[in-house]
Amino acid sequence: MGTGHAHGSHRAGPDDGVVVPRGPRAVLLGSLALALLATLIGLLLLWPDGAEIDEVADGVSFAAPGVTFPTATVEEVQPACASQGRIEEDCGNVVVTVDEGAGKGDPATVSVPPEVSTSGLTAGDRVKLLRTPEADGMEPSYSYFGTVRTGPLLVLLAAFVVLVLVVARWRGLFALFGLVFSGLVVWQFMLPALVLGSSGLAVGLAGSAAIMFVVLYTTHGFSVRTSAALAGTLAGVLLTAGIGVLATSATRATGIADETGGILSAVAGELDFQSLFACAIVVAGLGVLNDVTITQASSVWEIRAAAPAAGRLEVFASGMRIGRDHIASTIYTIVFAYAGTALTVLMLLQLYGLPVGDLLATEEITQELVRTLASSIGLVLAVPLTTGIATLVMPGAVRDPQS
Repeated sequence: MGTGHAHGSHRAGPDDGVVVPRGPRAVLLGSLALALLATLIGLLLLWPDGAEIDEVADGVSFAAPGVTFPTATVEEVQPACASQGRIEEDCGNVVVTVDEGAGKGDPATVSVPPEVSTSGLTAGDRVKLLRTPEADGMEPSYSYFGTVRTGPLLVLLAAFVVLVLVVARWRGLFALFGLVFSGLVVWQFMLPALVLGSSGLAVGLAGSAAIMFVVLYTTHGFSVRTSAALAGTLAGVLLTAGIGVLATSATRATGIADETGGILSAVAGELDFQSLFACAIVVAGLGVLNDVTITQASSVWEIRAAAPAAGRLEVFASGMRIGRDHIASTIYTIVFAYAGTALTVLMLLQLYGLPVGDLLATEEITQELVRTLASSIGLVLAVPLTTGIATLVMPGAVRDPQS
C-alpha cells in the first residue's frame, strides 16, 4: 500500500525505484531471519518468572507498615526561611487540607524544602503527603512527599502525541506504537529479568534486538531498505555491547554510581552491577543508532535511484559523505544531552576545583564517560557498516543502452 512491498517482491518498495537482486536480498533476509530466531530464543530463555518477581517485590517496601500517601490541597504557602535548615512557625511551611486518602479532611502544616517554597507552588495546588499513623497515643503526623504534577504532564504528553500525529501522520502513529512497544519490553522483560539476576549483556541484546525488529518495520515499512537499516542497527548494537564490556573492564567501573545502586543491591540480592552497566550502555545508544542507520540506508537508496549508472564504490562514497555530516551532528547531540541532564552535577564539580585526574577517578564521571564514549564509538562504526550493507544489497551500475 503506502509503506512498501513485502520482501517477496523484487523491488524494495514502490517508492524506491530500485530493483534489488535476488542473491543479495536472500543473504540479507536470511541473516535477519537468523538474528530474529536468536532474539526469540533469548527472550524465551531469559523471560522472567512472574512468581519470582512477586516474591522479590513482596520483600521490598518503600515505607514502614501503616504509612500512607494521601493527597492534599494547598491552602497557604509560606515564604522560604531566610536561614537554611532553620524551621520557624511563619516560614518554610505549607498549610494543606487532606482531601483524598487516609485522614481525609485533616488540616496539616508541613515543612518543605526552600526550593519547593520558591517553585511557584500556590494555594489550590495539590501535594502528596506522607502520613505516619498514630502510635502510643500520638496523633497521626504528616510530612511533605511531593507535588502532584499529573495534570501538566498529561497536557504535555497530549501535545506531543497530537503534534507527532499532525506532522508525521501515519509514520508518527507507527512511531508512537513503536515507542509504546519499547516501553513494554523494558518494563515487562528487561527490568524484571535484570532484577532476577540474568546476564545484563544477554538481556540488553535480546531486548534491544526485539525492540529494533518491531520499531523499524512498523515505522518504516517492510522493505529491503528497512532490512538493510535493521542489519546495520543490529551490528551497531553488537559493537556497542562489545565496546561497553571492554571499557567497563578496563576502567574497573563498578556499575554503582549513587545510593540507588546500594539500595538495589540490598533488596534484590546478588546482582552483577558491571553486567547491568553493560546493559545500560546498549540501551542508551538505541535511539540515536536507529536514527543514523535508517538515514544511511535511505541515503544509499536515494543515491542509487538518482544515479543508476554509478558504481558501488561511488554510491558508498556518496553515502559516507552524508554519514560523516550525520555523525558530526549526532555526536554533539549525545554530548549536549548528557551535559543538560547532568548540569547541576557539572556545576558542583567545577566549584570543587579538582584536577581532571581526580574527577576521572570518581565513579559517576567514569560511568558517564564510558556510557557516552562506548555509545558514540558504536554509532560511528554503524555508519560505514550500514552504508556498506545497503551498497552491497543494491544492484550494480546500470549502463545506458544508448551509450
